[in-house]
Amino acid sequence: MRDHRGGRAVRMLVRAGRALILIMGIALLLSVPVSSADAFMGWAVTDPPFVPLTYSIQTFLWWDNGSAGLHMDWVKLMSFSHVKQTFAWEDIQPEPDQWRWERADAVLGELERRGLGVIVRLTDAPAWTHPNLPGVRGIDFVDAPPDDFALFGQYCGAVASRYAGRIAGYQIWNEPNLGREWGNSTPDAAGYVALLAECSRAIRAADPNAILISAGMAPTGNWDATAWPDDMFLQAMYDLDFQQYIDVVGVHAPGYTAPDVAPEDGPGGNRFFAFRRVEDIRRIMVDNGDAARQLAILETGYTTDQIHDSMRWFAVTEFVQGRRLMAAYQYAAENWRPWIGLMSAIYIADPAWLPEDEEMWWAVTTPDGYTRPAFIDLANMAKYCGDAELPPRDPSSPEATGLAPARACG
Repeated sequence: MRDHRGGRAVRMLVRAGRALILIMGIALLLSVPVSSADAFMGWAVTDPPFVPLTYSIQTFLWWDNGSAGLHMDWVKLMSFSHVKQTFAWEDIQPEPDQWRWERADAVLGELERRGLGVIVRLTDAPAWTHPNLPGVRGIDFVDAPPDDFALFGQYCGAVASRYAGRIAGYQIWNEPNLGREWGNSTPDAAGYVALLAECSRAIRAADPNAILISAGMAPTGNWDATAWPDDMFLQAMYDLDFQQYIDVVGVHAPGYTAPDVAPEDGPGGNRFFAFRRVEDIRRIMVDNGDAARQLAILETGYTTDQIHDSMRWFAVTEFVQGRRLMAAYQYAAENWRPWIGLMSAIYIADPAWLPEDEEMWWAVTTPDGYTRPAFIDLANMAKYCGDAELPPRDPSSPEATGLAPARACG
C-alpha cells in the first residue's frame, strides 16, 4: 500500500505557496499607491506638447554682426532641434505707431532654412509703455511691465499673427518673481497673471496651435520687495488659476549642484540651490491637480565665473561644466520624462558680452567665436526624444566635425 502522506504534504505546501504569492502581490499593489510609485505622476501626461525630451539652447541672433549664421550652424552641429530666441518688444515696436519686422523675418527665415524650431521669448517692454517709471531699462532694471497690460497683448497678437504656424512656442515674460524683472517693483503674482492673460488670449486668437509657456522663475530664498521664492510665487499663480492661459509650465534650473543632488541636500539646506529643485515645482503642479500638464526647463547651465563674488562659490571648471550639463540632460531623460519636454541650455554666447557680464561665464561658447568643452560634450552626448535615441557620438566622427550632416533629436 502506497503512503500518500508525503504527496499530500507537498500539495499542501504548493497551495500554501501559491496563496502566499497571491496575498503578497495584492498587498504590494495595495501598499504602493500611485503617489509613491510615481510621485510626479508622469503617467498623467498623455498628450505632451513637446516631445520628451526636446533639446534647445538659448541664442542671441538679433544683432547679427556676422555671427548669427555660425551660431545657427553650431546648434545644428549639436544635434539640437530648437533655439530659444528673444523677440524684444522694444526692437519690434520702438514707438507706438512703428513696427520693424525686418530682423525677425530674417532670423526666422534662416532658422527655417536650417530646419530649426524656435521658442520665442516675449519680453523687453519699450520705454514708451511705462513713461513715468524711474530709471533706464538695462541699467537700473532688467525689464518692466507696461502701464497698460493690453499693450502687451497687442504686441503678442501682432507677432503671432505675422508668424502663425512658424513659431513652435512662446515664453511669456521672464522671472517675474524678481523685482528687477518687474520694474524694480515688488514682485506681483496677480500682476503677472493679468499680463499673461492678455498675451495668451491674443496669441491663441492668432495662432491657436502655438505652445504657450509661462515664465521660468528664478530659484531664490528671498521673500521681500526684491524677490519672491519661486515655489511661493508659483503657488500664488495657481491660486489665481493661471494655468488656463498656458499649455506648459516654465521653470529655471541653474546648476548650483551636481544633477543627482536631492533638493533636501542643497547647499546650506536650501532646496532652491539644487538642479532637482525642478521636482519641487512638479510637486506643486501635482498638488494643484495639474499633473497632466507638461513642464519646460527654460534655462539650465553651470557657470565657470571666477570674477563675480556672487557666482564664485558655485562656479566649476570648464571641464566640469560640460560633464554636469551632460549629466543634467541624462538625469532628466532617465527620471523626468514625459512630464519634462523642452529642456533649453544656456547659452550660445552673445558676441557683445564682456568678462564683466556674468552671462558670459554660463555660455558653452565664447563671445569671440570659440566653443568650450561643454559645447563638445552637449553635441556628442546621447539624446533621447520620445521613442528614439541618438547614441553618443565620437568627437572625431564626420558628424561631430561638421563633415557630414548631424541628425537632430526630434
